[in-house]
Amino acid sequence: MAPPPLMLLVAMTITTQVLSSELRIRRYVINPLYHKWDHNNLTYRILAFPRTLSQTETRKALSSAFTKWSDVSPLSFTEVTAGHADITIGFHSLNHSDCWSSPLHPCFDGLNGELAHAFLPPRGDIHFDNHEFWVLGKSRFSWRQGVWLNDLVQVAAHEIGHALGLWHSRDPKALMHPNATYTGQRSLTQDDLHGIRQLYGCEDKKRVCDPWARLGFCERRKSFMKKNCALRCGLCYEWEEAAPTAPPAHLRVKTVPRGKVVGFRCGTRNLRNQRKIRWYKDGELILGSVKGHIEVKGRDLRIVANEFNEGSYTCRHGNQGPASSWDIRVQDQD
Repeated sequence: MAPPPLMLLVAMTITTQVLSSELRIRRYVINPLYHKWDHNNLTYRILAFPRTLSQTETRKALSSAFTKWSDVSPLSFTEVTAGHADITIGFHSLNHSDCWSSPLHPCFDGLNGELAHAFLPPRGDIHFDNHEFWVLGKSRFSWRQGVWLNDLVQVAAHEIGHALGLWHSRDPKALMHPNATYTGQRSLTQDDLHGIRQLYGCEDKKRVCDPWARLGFCERRKSFMKKNCALRCGLCYEWEEAAPTAPPAHLRVKTVPRGKVVGFRCGTRNLRNQRKIRWYKDGELILGSVKGHIEVKGRDLRIVANEFNEGSYTCRHGNQGPASSWDIRVQDQD
């Protein structure tokens, strides 16, 4: 029997954080148990439609969101209107079906707040909050209606990334960054592309990649070939260089061997109310422990050093500023 899908660990409302960089850095995050689909021809079915869009508009938006991922991966997506589907999609209100199954997967909260959530493969369900005002077009505030109008294409593309096996990226420009809804990022970036190809590989999109490569396009038109002929040019997993930046003054950088258990302690024993301590990873609130990966207990936090847990950890007490921050980098043992 396949293991149960691991639900999202972190809250969806985030603030952007400053991250230290090396010349080459991986910012996308694949789910820690490496859940992925075992076939590339995926189907999806819309079980419930939103109240603010017609069925035709909804299908158009979701098709556009799926196309963003099929354009850069071997995956294909076909809508079915009956029977089984790999990915099911629905617009729900408040206490819908899945939110009682785990404290890590909250119910919807009405207008604004959490917009949507998704399950990892092999479940792959995507749920949207039906109290929101979903539209075709960029998200914006409507002064006439007094509400936020949310871009279904953009939010759906982000949630589809989760349903395919990606977690949140640490690249603030990525579609899979938790703040993508607020920044309005609608297109996949190089970081998103690397993440999906790390899971499913890549393929050439053009039949003329071989003659183009013989003409030297892999070197002379590298950006074009990376998009259309990445496999032929060996560019599937090439990293772009980024200028190094200095870490924030309060951030302690620590390099640890892969597999080592690392512990942190927030503040002192004299804190009046330790229940107000909150732990964050890369700016995202940690809602609970994941066995074998991360353990949260009051002012103590323990993690296992691996790719999933690599990143910045911060503790806060109440509404005060960061008490302590650590940037964990994983190093392979010799």
